[in-house]
Amino acid sequence: MPEAVMSVEGARAPAPVLDVRDLKKHFPVRKGILRKTVGHVYAVDGVTFSIAPGETLGLVGESGCGKSTVARAVLRLVEPTAGEVRILGRDILPLTKSEMRPYRRQAQIIFQDPFSSLNPRMPAGEIVGEPLRVHGIGGKKERREKVAALFERVGLRPSQMESLPHQFSGGQRQRIGIARALALDPQLIVGDEPVSALDVSIQAQVINLMMDLQQEKNLSYLFIAHDLAVVEHISHRVAVMYLGRIVELADKRALFANPQHPYTEALLSAVPVPNPRLKRKKRVLQGDVPSPINPPSGCHFHTRCPYAMERCRVETPPLVEIARRHWAACHLREPQASSAPVSTAA
Repeated sequence: MPEAVMSVEGARAPAPVLDVRDLKKHFPVRKGILRKTVGHVYAVDGVTFSIAPGETLGLVGESGCGKSTVARAVLRLVEPTAGEVRILGRDILPLTKSEMRPYRRQAQIIFQDPFSSLNPRMPAGEIVGEPLRVHGIGGKKERREKVAALFERVGLRPSQMESLPHQFSGGQRQRIGIARALALDPQLIVGDEPVSALDVSIQAQVINLMMDLQQEKNLSYLFIAHDLAVVEHISHRVAVMYLGRIVELADKRALFANPQHPYTEALLSAVPVPNPRLKRKKRVLQGDVPSPINPPSGCHFHTRCPYAMERCRVETPPLVEIARRHWAACHLREPQASSAPVSTAA
């Protein structure tokens, strides 16, 4: 377990549950009969963040920016190309499959699609109890009792344990996914857009359930979503990704009230405001997102940024602390005098 991080006030903050350093995932592009590698998709290109016990970090950005790849890479569902992923202080990337088993118990995932992520031929009770069986936890009776308790906790009836996934609604299927993620009592849960496939009213129920569970069990969440209103509701801090990199990271109040990166400003200006009398100017970005196979040099955002200057085209801006607990990767922002690049501990 690494030494605890000193907070701004001088008190010793708890060590992070998840600590990611310079994470990269580059997918090879192969062509021809011999499948020769002719390039790479730079899906994740040097991402750094940490999540403290009981904290939710929201990860937002456009489709294709690398959010879901980050989610899978930190759990080694895809193997990262480079970097460090520390769960409870241990870098899990060099570990073998057998050495990974204890850390699999500590980090679970809730998938986006609540139907395709469930085995259609398995009863719901077996789906939730499968992690317990795989890890050899308890006897058959004990596992069934725990599954019944998990069903009740997520708002389902124990009598539904014998039902198949197609007999549940979308919201109920996602509750099954949440129960499965909770089965091993993890400390970290990665939510890969867990409510995007649900109706708005059901989204609220699932989000409130996740927040209640976090309070009860002191869970840490990496919460990925497109809906900024949902992210603002559930998150403590928010990280904004663009083309494989984090461009801004801050407490949610600071980020929504005073965004410091031009891309974050554009994202927030596109959020609808439920007040027809309130008029505000939208920042419409010009052009399309560049290809992750051939990203722009320097700042990846400079091809669409209205404030871009020559320095942005040639020099990659580091992620630095520009205000208290507020990091941004932009040449327009001056770092604090005592700030060092990339220091994102909670």
